[in-house]
Amino acid sequence: MTAPATPVGRVRTRFAPSPTGFLHIGGVRTALYAWAFARHFGGDYVLRIEDTDVERSTPEAVAAILEGLAWLGLKEDEGPFYQMQRMDRYRALIGEMLADGRAYHCYATPEELEAMREAQRARGEKPRYDGRWRPENATGRTPPAGVKPVVRFRNPDDGVVSWDDMVKGTISIGNAELDDLVIARSDGTPTYNFCVVVDDLDMGITHVIRGDDHVNNTPRQINILRALGAEPPVYGHLPMINGPDGQKLSKRHGAVSVLQYQEEGFLPDAIINYLARLGWSHGDDELFSREQLIEWFDGSHLSVSPAQLDFDKFRWVNQQYLKALPDAELAAEVGRRLQARGVPAVLGGQPVPDDRLAAMCALWKDRSPTWVVLTDWVAHFFAPPAPDAAVLAQKLTDAVRPAVAEFMAGLPAVAGDREAIGALMKTVLKNHGLKMPQLAVPLRLMVFGVEQTPSVDAMLAQLPAGEIAARVGRYVS
Repeated sequence: MTAPATPVGRVRTRFAPSPTGFLHIGGVRTALYAWAFARHFGGDYVLRIEDTDVERSTPEAVAAILEGLAWLGLKEDEGPFYQMQRMDRYRALIGEMLADGRAYHCYATPEELEAMREAQRARGEKPRYDGRWRPENATGRTPPAGVKPVVRFRNPDDGVVSWDDMVKGTISIGNAELDDLVIARSDGTPTYNFCVVVDDLDMGITHVIRGDDHVNNTPRQINILRALGAEPPVYGHLPMINGPDGQKLSKRHGAVSVLQYQEEGFLPDAIINYLARLGWSHGDDELFSREQLIEWFDGSHLSVSPAQLDFDKFRWVNQQYLKALPDAELAAEVGRRLQARGVPAVLGGQPVPDDRLAAMCALWKDRSPTWVVLTDWVAHFFAPPAPDAAVLAQKLTDAVRPAVAEFMAGLPAVAGDREAIGALMKTVLKNHGLKMPQLAVPLRLMVFGVEQTPSVDAMLAQLPAGEIAARVGRYVS
């Protein structure tokens, strides 16, 4: 799509989640685009909680949505507003519309409506409400006893509803395709499409960015807005995000609470960066700051095709952000996570100094796509190693054991000094006619429990000689 026209007047966008479940990454992307668009034009980003589904909405879901948005740094300028607190406003407008004929009571029962649709399908017609309780069609009819009516909006009979979508271009739908929408249920509760329209009108929303599952709602909402004497906002309908297999997102590939990504060790800035690229682009830029996103996000370059979640790419983006953090910041977070696991950063009964923990993190950060993985690796310094016995037996051969003994004898004199440890290892290897892996791998297994680590001299330099001796002593007498 070409860039949309520069907005005239103050831009006001909104994110309007329904608290019937968790906030997943599809919702986060919608919020992000609305937030970035408003920030780009110096406008306002409004948060609205659409909680009219009383049976399914929960306070816990509301709290999780607010916590997730706060963690990601998508701070609203106004709100959160709650639809359930605006019921008087909706009902007052419905009353006005009933009074002047923009809406009417419909007494058709669910059974009648189903029979009507079945007859239409049998004739090969599109099932739709036939307007039987429109005032001109119900003249002389007495409302049936005991039936509580719904309220229907009187949709225009002819003409076309058109809008220039920010993503999809011009969309046109004939009014003949639309029936009279229920705007209040039989218990008097206003419906979603009506509440949304009133909220967007009252809150002065100029741009609505949302998923393309709402495209079918848009012509109905435009007609209601115009019946209320207003012109519609600019709409932009985003294609869905699919899973890695090209299918609709499910829990098995990403449709989980955004707070789970927090638990799994993703950084907010990395999530923002990655999700921004799922449906929008700025040339070939892959990594960019929030400030750059705001500078570039003018509503252009939005993809018309569904995006596909790529977890390998997602983790790669997160890794770039994680390893760019100062080592001291890495150490603070890893220390907190170790403590939460019950594996505090303690050696020999003493807390490891901050600079030492930072050095440990620095060794592993290039190999760690998330906080969880980095913490897993750093835990090897503190948790008792549990090497695979068969692998250790294969690597700790009779030819290697004397070299290990000589290395351990010389270690106290060089402990904590990476270069000196490296030099000692080379001397031992030369004395015993071995290659580096023959000594390094069994040492890694005995001290850290794994075969592969960063440079073994750098790893060993982070531990006191007594700690190394205690670990090796479990396998070499």
